[in-house]
Amino acid sequence: MQFTKLQGAGNDYIFVDGLSQQRDWPELSRRVSDRHFGIGADGLIVAAPSKDADVRMRMYNADGSEGEMCGNGIRCLAKFVLERGLVSTTKDTLSVETGAGLIAVTPSWEDGRITGARVDMGAPVLRAADVPADPAALAPSDYAKLDRGIVEALGLAPDDLMFDAPLTTDGITLAGTAISMGNPHFLALLEEPVAGVALERFGPLVEHHAAFPKRINLTIANVTGRGALDTRTWERGSGQTMACGTGACATVVAARLHGLVDDVVSVRVPGGELTITWPGHGSVILEGDAVEVFSGEWPD
Repeated sequence: MQFTKLQGAGNDYIFVDGLSQQRDWPELSRRVSDRHFGIGADGLIVAAPSKDADVRMRMYNADGSEGEMCGNGIRCLAKFVLERGLVSTTKDTLSVETGAGLIAVTPSWEDGRITGARVDMGAPVLRAADVPADPAALAPSDYAKLDRGIVEALGLAPDDLMFDAPLTTDGITLAGTAISMGNPHFLALLEEPVAGVALERFGPLVEHHAAFPKRINLTIANVTGRGALDTRTWERGSGQTMACGTGACATVVAARLHGLVDDVVSVRVPGGELTITWPGHGSVILEGDAVEVFSGEWPD
């Protein structure tokens, strides 16, 4: 089986052409993602046929579970399918079917190669029940820092949200906000530097907490300016990753709901930097790189 490994801001995936073949994708993801006995990656992304878009993205975490969406992976998918001619489009954008709906990706070309892309991630999901998250499983939300004007303009009431809700696990309490950008996130804005936080200790506990019926991605963040964030993410099904595109988007939304950032934010992740734009309404726009690491043949 031919494969290509690509990464966006260090978030690395194995890409395969699934337009004309079927395999046990969850099992394959577990095998190829293993960093000791496989190729090594955060997961597997399959370019699959779609009736409604140019291509369908099927994204599998390192543990074989299927995710709804991947912001870094979808940029790399555009590079994978367009540079190889697996799909063709006469438009400037590539339409991609995902578990979170149809997503438009606008690649950046340079000397015949795609170096990155701009992704319309759609509007954030703020209603806790739709994330999904169960506020009753945590201590009550604290709405003191909520920008109620943004929430009301979106047709929501504050108590629709899980906002700055204290979650205590393993002796640590995090005040977090639940937001979905196609997949669920719990965002904690911290005063202490995120680089020194033992994310590997409580990340798995938050992921499997009873408040999150479909598990959750956890992002911890420092707001370092009106246009800058530092983040680290524990990804559902994959553990710590160098970057999380949907997590970066959700964190900017959470920071904007706190009134801490402006429309355009540079999000620094362990593997690089992403640019997120959200004016407080409508779609969140994600911009970042897409880099091919190597190609090969998996002896399956």
